[in-house]
Amino acid sequence: MAISPSTEKAGAILEVDLAALAANYEILKQRAAGAECAAVVKADAYGLGADRVGPVLAAAGCRTFFAAHLSEGIALRQALGGQASIYILNGILPGTEGDFRAHDLRPVLNSLAQLDLWQGAAALHLDTGMNRLGLSPDDAAALAAAPERLGNIDLRFVVSHLACADEAGHKMNELQRRLFDRLRAALPAKPASLGNSSGIFLGSDYHYDLVRPGVALYGGNPMPGAANPMREVVRLRGRIIQLREIDTPQSVGYGATHRATGPRRIATVPVGYADGYLRSLSGQGMGRLAGVSVPIVGRVSMDLITLDVTEAPIEAAQAGALVDLIGGGGEGVDDVAARAGTIGYEILTSLGRRYHRRYLGAETTQDE
Repeated sequence: MAISPSTEKAGAILEVDLAALAANYEILKQRAAGAECAAVVKADAYGLGADRVGPVLAAAGCRTFFAAHLSEGIALRQALGGQASIYILNGILPGTEGDFRAHDLRPVLNSLAQLDLWQGAAALHLDTGMNRLGLSPDDAAALAAAPERLGNIDLRFVVSHLACADEAGHKMNELQRRLFDRLRAALPAKPASLGNSSGIFLGSDYHYDLVRPGVALYGGNPMPGAANPMREVVRLRGRIIQLREIDTPQSVGYGATHRATGPRRIATVPVGYADGYLRSLSGQGMGRLAGVSVPIVGRVSMDLITLDVTEAPIEAAQAGALVDLIGGGGEGVDDVAARAGTIGYEILTSLGRRYHRRYLGAETTQDE
């Protein structure tokens, strides 16, 4: 993992509140009402650093983790040591069996071919409607007719994944849950897992024996359209590096897409789409300076954004001042995503390595 620049050398500061992360885990565990609460830490813990996030969740009581790739699992094992169970959602490829064993990793078996390849502890994925990974209903029936194919598998969980859990009233949720129950019933009885972040909030019928939250751990709203029950984990602040006074008919940025209609004060901040501040936020994004909303004007470029800070107190709108771009009393991850026409997952996982990263905890603050 690349080391982030120092505060003095960085154009922006990304703060990750580890105490809030641990609190979110506790909220989800309580909501799961007795089911084991695992943690999904794929994509470098949704961009926040699995080597920092994993140990905090383990200290909060998490014992089961899910990563996507084998390489992620290996790095996570190094961060967690030997106590946690780590499952690899993408399953196992031929020739990687030794790596799984060397690092005590468990594949989530997604096909009959993967099942035949592996010996040892694993989870089994039943596809109930996503049509991406997992045994199809026909594959599950074939396995039920030949249960000896499980003879070398220490099956710990049978899992599936919800397609529409963030829409509580979507009929797909119940259809998937019923199909999951039907497919499981034909196989040897094992603990089950279905609920993701949003699935936890669909109710106890979706909790089974283990829930697998991801984005909610990192502050994303698992109930779109309702108040977010999770604590804010991420705060991004960009530093003003230059201020310009402009007036009609001057324009700002590439393509001259923004034109002044009167005297305005424009602040330039060194954050751009190379840092994960998406280009689709051009003319749509919003920062916050001294409690005042300041809009993005002109296009987001690779390294820079420009904000209209005319309405902010002049003593606050100075070179070196920090503007909140995510969190910090301004717009949260999901708000920024809505303005960008995407989802909070993309905002989180796009956060760049040019930010100075600061990890805040219940007891200590650590800079990377």
